Amino acid sequence: LQVDLWQPSSPFHIVEGAVADVRVPQNTTRSLLPFLQQANIQYTILISDLQQAIENQTGGRSHRNRRSLSGYNYEVYHSLEEIEDWMHYLNRTYSDLIHMFSVGKSYEGRPLYVLKLGKRSRPYKKAVWIDCGIHAREWIGPAFCQWFVKEALQTYQTDPDMRKMLTQLYFYIMPVFNVDGYHFSWTNDRFWRKTRSKNLRFHCHGVDANRNWKVKWCDEGASLHPCDDTYCGPFPESEPEVKAVAHFIRKHRKQIKAYLSFHAYAQMLLYPYSYKYATIPNFNCVESAAYNAVNALQSAYGIRYRYGPASSTLYVSSGSSMDWAYKNGIPYAFAFELRDTGHFGFLLPEMLIKPTCTETMLAVKNITLHLLKKCH
Repeated sequence: LQVDLWQPSSPFHIVEGAVADVRVPQNTTRSLLPFLQQANIQYTILISDLQQAIENQTGGRSHRNRRSLSGYNYEVYHSLEEIEDWMHYLNRTYSDLIHMFSVGKSYEGRPLYVLKLGKRSRPYKKAVWIDCGIHAREWIGPAFCQWFVKEALQTYQTDPDMRKMLTQLYFYIMPVFNVDGYHFSWTNDRFWRKTRSKNLRFHCHGVDANRNWKVKWCDEGASLHPCDDTYCGPFPESEPEVKAVAHFIRKHRKQIKAYLSFHAYAQMLLYPYSYKYATIPNFNCVESAAYNAVNALQSAYGIRYRYGPASSTLYVSSGSSMDWAYKNGIPYAFAFELRDTGHFGFLLPEMLIKPTCTETMLAVKNITLHLLKKCH
């Protein structure tokens, strides 16, 4: 019987007593369940028809309904084409607050678009970098990036905190970091994680874009095998997407004071280090920001996020964007693992986009305002 491990992403995370999610072909379910019972393996059926759940997110809704930009629906998942159309629309419509640009091109030649959001109130302003969708299948990430921009534009006039944020800071927002992988997750494999670069020797595609950064590259928690989900790549910044973003952030690192990356799933707020068990020099400031952020998030719907260093709160991983940003002088570097804790996993239903983004918005605003208070 052949089954497909879904989460954790790599078999080396599976140890005795751990929980593993498994995708099972429908025609083998009847033979698998008696085997699990005989082997005394406890199991729970989380999604009875996975294929139907996938089709509910990718199809069945008219494209016109999804793509009407004046009435853009932020409570559904959008394809890469729709997100790019939306970015172009905002760039034309809100030119006083938004400037759209590209930091480079993906492996398959797609532009890597970023939105610069903020009031042009002074020649130099501190900035916050936000990226979503480093891992293709984590669709709630790009949904949040879009939600953040919507909230900023809609509440700028009425919310004093948002006005303060957009007046005193710039936000560089990259709604879809891994554009090739995200597109592939819509057209071919909903659970695709990596980029789409080719490895001719092994005939496997892609590199884990969150193991490809030049910080303890390809050490613990990353794989040297091109077919693995956590493959670190042939060398640091081998992926054009990682190289382009790293180049932009290096160029603006004196300006960028916070790095926020959005992932799924686990309901956690993580900060450095990922690659080792050690305390960061500005631990008190970062820990305080994380504590206040998770409390703000919980105030919306009672969802409690765990928070702490990524290595001890989640697992050890090397070559991550968060560690790289911190090592390059950005004092506040965070990675969010959004909803949920595993029932729906990467297939978070569209009805949970609004509550997930609403509560996450409170956390991000809290971190940003903390940043402006200049904790030392």
